[in-house]
Amino acid sequence: MRPMGDSAVLMEWTGIPEELARRKARAVAAHLERQAPDGLRDWTLGARSLLVVHDPARFDEAALAREAAIWENDFAAVPEGALHEIPVCYGGAGGIDLEELAAERGLAPAEFAERHSAAEYRVAFLGFSPGFGYLTGMPSALASPRLPAPRVHVPWGSVAIGGEYTGIYPSSGPGGWRLIGRTPAVLFDPGQSLPALLSPGDRVRFVAIEEWKFAAMVSEGRR
Repeated sequence: MRPMGDSAVLMEWTGIPEELARRKARAVAAHLERQAPDGLRDWTLGARSLLVVHDPARFDEAALAREAAIWENDFAAVPEGALHEIPVCYGGAGGIDLEELAAERGLAPAEFAERHSAAEYRVAFLGFSPGFGYLTGMPSALASPRLPAPRVHVPWGSVAIGGEYTGIYPSSGPGGWRLIGRTPAVLFDPGQSLPALLSPGDRVRFVAIEEWKFAAMVSEGRR
């Protein structure tokens, strides 16, 4: 644990596998969600960390450290995440990097897409932009480094690969991940009570769709 200014503390789990670190962070977060300590304002999960924001006049960081040492091993307290089936149109204008990534591995683009959609993913954490989930569980053979320089414009709904993660751009903007497809799904809607579709711990399965179906779903307002 280390302070982040006078009103936050960062809890990090180092020296252990990242997946175990995330489980420990989620276990502590689950207890904070169940019964918020006095002075707790917010918390945010990271790749292997948990940021706790608080009112320094009312929050007891020492008590949090003592409780977290117990909570971090209570994996039963972590709720099973929701399962999201997300349609993806692989390749084409929405997946301009798919052919290159497939060729680098000696695969046909369709086979690369099939391997990507065959896996079940887990939302590790949200970051980069509102609603952007970093998804683990991708076959290691599909991993690819980010672009040397980010693109100025990446369309909303772009399904991409960045290192060992895969993810979806909820909104248009710059980005350096490799684009393999596009989804009409809405990943972030500020008008909803829960704006982000994905939450840490949720599961994701990608379902391949044809280009005409992608266009139809967008025109129907189902993006």
